[in-house]
This record gives sequence, C-alpha cells and structure tokens, in this order.
Amino acid sequence: MLRQLRQCILSASVAALLISATVQALPRSYAQETGSKKEMASQSAMLLPWTGPYGGVPPWNVVRTEEFQSAFDTAIASAAKDIDAIANDPEPPTFENTLVAMEHAGRMLDRLDTLFGVHGSNLNLGPIPDIERAVAPKLSEHSDSIYQNAKLFARIEAIYNSDAMKSFDTAKKRLVDDRYKTFVRRGAKLNDADKAKLSQINTRLARLFTDFNQNVLADEKGYVTWIENASDLEGLPDSTIAAMAASAKEKGKSGQWSVTNTRSSMDPVLTYADDRELRKKVWTNYYSRGDNGDEHDNNKIIAEILNLRTARAKLLGYPTHAHWKLEPAMAKVPEATMDLMMKVWPKAVARVKEEVADMQEIADDANAGITIEPWDYRYYAEKVRKAKYDLDMNSVKPYMQLDKLREAMMWAAGEIYGMQFKEVSGLPVFHPDVTVWEVLDQSGEHVGLWYFDPFAREGKRSGAWMNAYRSQENMDNKITPIVSNNSNFVKGAPGEPVLISWDDAVTLFHEFGHALHGLNSKVTYPSQSGTSVARDYVEFPSQLMEHWLETPEVLSKYCVHYKTGEPLPQELMDKIKKASTFNQGFDTVEYLASALVDMKLHTSTDTSIDPDKFEKEALAEIGMPSELPMRHRTPHFSHLFSSDSYSAGYYSYLWSDALTADAAELFEEAGSYYDKDVAKKLHDNVMSVGDTIDPADGFRAFRGRGVDTSALLRKRGFPVE
Repeated sequence: MLRQLRQCILSASVAALLISATVQALPRSYAQETGSKKEMASQSAMLLPWTGPYGGVPPWNVVRTEEFQSAFDTAIASAAKDIDAIANDPEPPTFENTLVAMEHAGRMLDRLDTLFGVHGSNLNLGPIPDIERAVAPKLSEHSDSIYQNAKLFARIEAIYNSDAMKSFDTAKKRLVDDRYKTFVRRGAKLNDADKAKLSQINTRLARLFTDFNQNVLADEKGYVTWIENASDLEGLPDSTIAAMAASAKEKGKSGQWSVTNTRSSMDPVLTYADDRELRKKVWTNYYSRGDNGDEHDNNKIIAEILNLRTARAKLLGYPTHAHWKLEPAMAKVPEATMDLMMKVWPKAVARVKEEVADMQEIADDANAGITIEPWDYRYYAEKVRKAKYDLDMNSVKPYMQLDKLREAMMWAAGEIYGMQFKEVSGLPVFHPDVTVWEVLDQSGEHVGLWYFDPFAREGKRSGAWMNAYRSQENMDNKITPIVSNNSNFVKGAPGEPVLISWDDAVTLFHEFGHALHGLNSKVTYPSQSGTSVARDYVEFPSQLMEHWLETPEVLSKYCVHYKTGEPLPQELMDKIKKASTFNQGFDTVEYLASALVDMKLHTSTDTSIDPDKFEKEALAEIGMPSELPMRHRTPHFSHLFSSDSYSAGYYSYLWSDALTADAAELFEEAGSYYDKDVAKKLHDNVMSVGDTIDPADGFRAFRGRGVDTSALLRKRGFPVE
C-alpha cells in the first residue's frame, strides 16, 4: 500500500488509487505466497519476491517499463486467485482462515504496485502516463470484485457476528470491525444490479483520476517562466539565482534562468523578486494549472468526478460523498469538520486584514503605487517581517543546508526514539539522486530502511510526500518496514550545498514524521501498520515532528552557515521564535479556503457543478480575502481529484493540528521536546500502535485526557475567546 503523504498524499499514481480502492482488501505483506516462482519468472522479474539483504529490497534494477501492463495482468490474476481461495474455503470461517488469510493475499500485486507507483510519481516519463491510463481501470475492477464477492463477505460477516469476537484482543476486534464496515461501505450489501452500477462508477472514476493527474503534470512541465536579463533577478537570493541558472542549463538554455511550475521553484520568486511583472507571471502560471482552457484543462473532468461521487454515495445509502468518506474518520460527519474550521476561519480572516494593512502601508511608504494583489502577498510579507521583527528570512537561508538538516532529523529521531541511521550502498535505486539508509535501534538491531529522493526533475510531481514501500508486520515472520521521503528541492550550482527555505525545512521535518510513523510501527497485521490510520489522524505525527526543527538543540548544532560553519546566531534564533506566529493569517486562510471548498463541493448534491464558478461563489460566501488564493485551486487540487484519497478530507490537516498543538504543549510543560518520559508516551500510544486502537483512545492515553482544541488557537497566535 503506497501511503503518499503531505502535499503529502497527493495520490498521483495508480498506487494512490489503491489507497482508495484495493488497499483495505489487499494489505501489504511479504511472507510466503501462492503461485510458482517459475510461473512468475516466465512473466516478469518485477513479479518475483524481493531478495537481497534486510528481508529483501525493491528491485529497481529489474524494472522494464514495457513489461508493466502484462505484469499487472498477471499480478491481478494472482491476487484474484488468492481471494477466491479464501472465499471458497470449505472450512467454517475463522479469524485465521479468513482475516489473516486476507492479510497474506495479493503480495505480488503489492510489490508491482510499489515499483509502478514510484514511476508514476517520481519518474512519470515516456510510456508511464499511457500505462497508468490502461492499468487504473483494471485495478478498480479488481477492487470491486473483492468487495462484491458475496462468499467472502459472508465469511467476514459471520466472524463479525460471532461469539468469538468477545475473546479477541483489541487489535483483532478492530481488524474484523474495519473489514466488515469497509466491505459494507464498498457495496457488499447491494443487489447485483446496483453492484454493477457501482463498478461502472468506480472504473470511470479511475480513468478520470488518471487523466486529472496527467493534466496537472503536463501543466507543471509545460509552463516554464524563462528569464533572459539579469536585471529581472533583482531581490532574489544568490542561491536561488544559481539554482535557476542550473535548471535552465539542464533544459538546454545556458545563460538564461528558468522558473519551473512547481511550488519549490515558484515560492522564492514570489517572496523575493522585485520585478512585479515577473511575480505576476510566475503566480499566474502556477495557480492556473489545469485551468487554461486547453487540452489539459481539468474542469470537465472535475465536474464528472463530482457527479459520479454523488451518484455513488446515493447508491450506497449516504446523503453525500462527504458523509460516505467521513464515516470511518475521527470526525465522523461533515458538520464536525465545519465546526472546527469555522471556529478558526473568522480569526484567520481578521488576521489577514491586519497583515494586508501592514503590507499596504509599506507599499505606500515606498510610493509603489499599488494595491496588494495575490502575487504581492509573500513579497510584502517579508518586508513586514523585517520591519516588525528585524527578521529577514533570506538571512536564515545560508544556515539551512539540506544535508545538515537531514542529519538533524536523524539526530532528533535518535534522541526521541533511540534510532540510528547508517547510509548503505550497493542497493538498487530508481534514480542516482536517491540515497538509502539503514535504521537501527539503540542496541544495533535492524529496524527498517529509509529511502530519500530530494530533488526536483522532469517527470516528478511537485510537492513532498512519504511512501511505504513495505509495511511492518509480525504474523508468520518479522517483516521490517521500508519507507521513503520525496521532495522537490532545486539543485544548486555544482559543488555548492543545497540551501532551502525555512518553510521547506518545516516540510522536510513534516515528511520525516510520516517516515518515523512507519518505522516505529510494532503491530502484528500489516493493514494496521504505521500510517494506516484514520485520514484525519495520520497528519498528527508528522505535524508534531515539525516542532523539533525549532528546538535550540537542532538550531545550534545543525543550522550552520554554509561558508563559515558558524552556528545560527542566538540573536537570529530569538527573532525566529518571536516571529513564530507571523503571517499565520496567510498560512491559515490559504489552507482553510481549500479545505472549506473541498467540504462544500462534497456536501453538495448539485449535479451540474461548474468547478470554476463553484469555487468563486464558495469563496465569496465565506468571505475569502481577495489578496491571496486558495493553497490548491480546484483545477489542480490533486488531493481531491487524482484519487478518492483526500476528497472531503483536506480538513484533516487542521483536525490533526488540533491534536498536534495540544501534544506539543505536553512536551513544553515537561520542559523539553527531548523529555524521555513524554517521548516514551508518544512512542507507546501513537507512533508504534498503528491502527490497532482507536486514535482518540491513543491520544487520550498519551495526553492524559481528550484534546483541548484551544491549543490550536494559541499555537497560531489567534485569540482563544
């Protein structure tokens, strides 16, 4: 099961489709499997069990893109055979011969999914888009064949209603309960005619998700801003200019500078470029992805996706798609998500008005003759930061070396969880940029592997995310996890360290938090492992990890100047801390606008939605400030429309941050983010338990009580009352 997280689960590959489609029925597992190796080898080496050290590793060296389609046919057939064997078992249904057997099913497909999913996200070139379009519908049909298998569901239902449930431990009960309810939500109780309708909807959605994703990738690749005159670069940091020059050279235009159409490339231009027209052009390119009225326009695709989701929800007996998606989440119902969001929204909007007023004053004092527009917000926010806090974030960047920050994350993981990281060589990787690290515990015992793919390149989707190549389990054998983090940092000049922004450093720690969630897992069943938790809980461990970047221990030891080696000055650290709630209006409104539009889209029963019009009207209804955009405009909102993954679920970041803010205060009350007792509580009740317990119970055991949502307002510097 590929868990693609943070900008995080952008679910932009067939593997991501499996999150919403097959993963709950075919969890990742790597023990002994059915089918002869001879039969598998006759098809493709990509289908074979993984070999090598550490319990086997992903064999990127045997990947042959031309074999993917036929390999998927073989793997799907093998997975179907596994399921049929369980469904037709003549023995009465038991936990072992049904639930555990399902945990073992579909390994070949899981392995292939991992290899192809990484190509879909990290190496989306050549034939990969067409292969994805061909494979996605087949995977959807396979998923439906599982959920609609009447014999299989009858076995699960019998266990769910059996007296044996009373003797099961919490993890077993939770596994049975989840399986049963997931099958019901996926149509197991429908009649044959409605099952056929549901399968048609899901297959069509699979095609549309793929088309949506490929359109976004096409616009990220196709809209490059070229700069020919050095005078247009005024205000930009030297490291950014060098990276833009290197990018242009790589694209065959030496002597020019390029701004690719991704957030990591766009953000520094909007923050520092003095040339307002350049900022506007870069802003327009980025926020118009999927909305250019050409062959890559996503509006018709979105409209059809929304209609199909509404039809599916009604078919399954739910008022809206949001009600269907939220049933297994912590929030349970859309009203709960709206209550939390609207508790924060007016305070955030009020803060934006204050921020804009400060910006406009600086623009007026400089006789700029402008009214603040979205392409001005970041630029003038930096000037306000400088004026209010004497803090220029550009002065922080020389201390933010990517390699040093990676070391900082590893050191922090050692202090919190006792982990050690040792780089290993000689293992297959899918690109020369990728490095591999063995993770050990305090005693030197192997814990898992961590793969790191940090740099942007053509064919790699924008953003940052975490993958689980292999989930931890302990059924027949101890299987250790293999996880990865993926980013889109722009390489600097040859021989120069890669310098990243403070915001990018926060994202780096965030994604590493997801990886640590997977690496800390200590469960029996793979479908309950690591990040396999409720969508609105999964961001909690990752958002909490962001706090370790700000600790004095990390700032003083690892944030050192790339030229002098001098640590970040205490004066600068104090300024960063003092300005910690600066620009929270922008950050919160930018995010919440996307989350609110998501929920409004997916609680609507309108069958004729015009996405651009709906977006505009929804933003007007909630009082969206005109000076900034949604973080993800609807036509490129991959969280929502490249799979079902985060649809009606983008609120999750705020929901999880309520938990995060409260958890952070426990560390602060203890006097340190490295407090051993609090760290042990976090490990024992959150990081290691996966989905074996209710997340609310896990948080309560960690915190000693239920969540205090006022901590969220305090964290963001908003008034609590």
